[in-house]
Amino acid sequence: MSENQIFDVVIIGAGPSGYTAAIYIGRAQLKTLVIQGWQPGGQLTTTTVIENFPGFRDGIDGKKLMEEMKAQAERFGAQFVMADILKADFSKRPFTITAGDKEYVGKSVIIATGSKSRTLGIPSEKKLWAKGVSTCATCDGFFFRGKTVAILGGGDSAMEEANFLTKFANKVYIIHRNEAFRASKIMLDRAKANPKIEMIMNTTVEEVLGDTKVTGLRLKDNKTGKTSELIVDGMFLAIGHVPVTDLFKGQIKLDQLGFIKHAVNTMTSVEGIFAAGDCVDHRYRQAITAAGMGCQAAIDANRWLAERQ
Repeated sequence: MSENQIFDVVIIGAGPSGYTAAIYIGRAQLKTLVIQGWQPGGQLTTTTVIENFPGFRDGIDGKKLMEEMKAQAERFGAQFVMADILKADFSKRPFTITAGDKEYVGKSVIIATGSKSRTLGIPSEKKLWAKGVSTCATCDGFFFRGKTVAILGGGDSAMEEANFLTKFANKVYIIHRNEAFRASKIMLDRAKANPKIEMIMNTTVEEVLGDTKVTGLRLKDNKTGKTSELIVDGMFLAIGHVPVTDLFKGQIKLDQLGFIKHAVNTMTSVEGIFAAGDCVDHRYRQAITAAGMGCQAAIDANRWLAERQ
């Protein structure tokens, strides 16, 4: 691949949104480059079984699903670069993206960099990731039928996911570090009314217990400083998501949380720059919705290019 090639579309990101966009752009016979970073497939590669993606009645391994999407995009001519993006210049067209030690030029760009879940940042959490520690109740709640789980957080997402988990778990603890919840009254009341849910306030998780799977949590009372152990089979994090958009600050419009704002359809505040997936969506954050938005961004980019050529 020549550094000086001008691509019709440069796609930044290689999760379900980026790969779907590449499939649609490639099928439109446009010259397509996907800058996929050093973790192709994104967050789904850490999910062992995905059972809610249409078309796979027995479920599919997250990494396998991403490999299939990539192969489908390659079939339609998409080219791939495995390097992290270092810089993007959206000040003039064509746009320039620096990845690794090379520069790539695109007539248009689709940003599909996704988001990352906020975590506690403790070693035991990392050790037991996908072994009882999860950030997606919708994805993994099914595996905790008849079990006891804890969910960390104090906002609407924590309340919603706690209620969802009671469909499977026998007991759900909501652990919140503060005195009061941030959740809306309707969501909080709904959680309080659920007999399977118990709330633990002013408490932080100091350690996730277990060797090969989660067996409990070591808790600290923020008022007294006393520690205790809580027996659970799983821990879900609902303490927010961080969009991977730092490189685009000052170039395109972001909301207060850093998520990319659409101006018209999937186009951002800069004409010719489109965005899709979890770097835009802070509500649904599902593989299928990310893929759908990737499709939308590809169609929008294709039409935008056609109007100018």
